Amino acid sequence: MEGYDSRVARGLKRIAIGMSLWTAVAAGQAPASAVLSDALRPHLRDAPFWAVTSIRGFPLGVRDQLQAMFGGTLDIAEPGGQFRMAGRPADSRLPLRQMVAAACSSESYCLIYYERGGTERTWRVALFHWTPAATGFEWGGTAPGGFATIDAVRKAILSGAVKGGQTASW
Repeated sequence: MEGYDSRVARGLKRIAIGMSLWTAVAAGQAPASAVLSDALRPHLRDAPFWAVTSIRGFPLGVRDQLQAMFGGTLDIAEPGGQFRMAGRPADSRLPLRQMVAAACSSESYCLIYYERGGTERTWRVALFHWTPAATGFEWGGTAPGGFATIDAVRKAILSGAVKGGQTASW
């Protein structure tokens, strides 16, 4: 009976640790507002953004935030890379998402526009603010498809064509 009690205690301890980690991840992701805030609007509109052409080009904090949003893995293909596209036979070895366009600004904002495959083809936008000390998800939502440049994505966000708010799945 003694071995049983210690196994139960270890199991309960693991559950408590897992719950606290999950809570920390969930707390780090503030729910996105449906409308881009007045405070963020000038940063997105006026700041010069430089293209990020690879997932590895993002600061580590942004990659960590994406990984948390994607359920624990950085499940995204490079631009032009293979991924699980809607309407094609599923290959679970391929990422569910593909980066389409991305950029970071001198004001420490990073914007990513990506396609999400799977059963339904959708496009998403996520805006992060990063510093060496901390990175946070600022805003994001569902976007129309077909944008080729980050400038087109920025214009769509500022015009209201991107529907902000927490999506069902990133």
